Amino acid sequence: MTDPRTTVVVITHNRRPELLRTLDRLAELPERPEVIVTDNGSTDGTAAAVARHHPRVRLLRPGRNLGAVGRNLAVRRVRTPYVAFCDDDSWWAPGALTGAADLLDRHAALGSVTARIVVEPDGTEDPIVEELRNSPLPAPRWLPGPALGSFLAAATVLRTDAFRRAGGFHPRLWLGGEEELLAADLAADGWWLTYAEDLTIHHQPSPVRDPTRRRRDGIRNTLWFTWLRRPLRPALRRTLHLARTVPRDAASLGAFAEAAGALPWILRERRVLPPEVERRLRLLEDSQRRSKARRYTG
Repeated sequence: MTDPRTTVVVITHNRRPELLRTLDRLAELPERPEVIVTDNGSTDGTAAAVARHHPRVRLLRPGRNLGAVGRNLAVRRVRTPYVAFCDDDSWWAPGALTGAADLLDRHAALGSVTARIVVEPDGTEDPIVEELRNSPLPAPRWLPGPALGSFLAAATVLRTDAFRRAGGFHPRLWLGGEEELLAADLAADGWWLTYAEDLTIHHQPSPVRDPTRRRRDGIRNTLWFTWLRRPLRPALRRTLHLARTVPRDAASLGAFAEAAGALPWILRERRVLPPEVERRLRLLEDSQRRSKARRYTG
């Protein structure tokens, strides 16, 4: 059941045990996908371990931590029509890559497919799945699942050409909600994003993480996206909402300060989204205020 339509891209930084477990699981998939790993400057022997245990994996070593841009680096080497992202602590279930590729083959205006996320070792659904499943966005009849306003990079298959034309992940955002800007640009290019209930990816969260930095970067990235793409009134409204609702701590203060310091390049790169895409974002904002799902900004 090999399937040559999809390449899997993984970024990693100093999480050798988790990455090796993920690569073991990917090697067991019936689709036998090509796998490209960008080692974002690991110092724990990650590159040597990958070369030793998974010599078929294509390993990129930029020599520094590029964050999400490590995915861009890998996608430049992708030769398949579709690219599947997963993190070094997540892995695709058997058949999921084929299922996503079938959906993308079948629907020419579909840009991405996000899978159901199962949290290991307990096998429970990630809380955000309920939000994906019950997306409030209106969708065309042909769309095979709920329409999404964004996607989760650790659980999504995208059209390679659409990703490239949209510019990939913005180099300044690094990590933390970095998908929001790319998703909006994909929608502006005319692509639809969907959730597929019958496709699964497993996530066993690594204990090696800095939740404070990720939250700070997530708030900053939300503000940057807001002022890069939203009209003035919605941008002001969302900024004020964040100021009222984020925790009153040093991480939030640092996020707002860093976001404000970027004003010169934000103004240079600012490009307001088409009205239809903006309408979808407003619907999502209303829904997200009622959501209990984990968010970098909440």
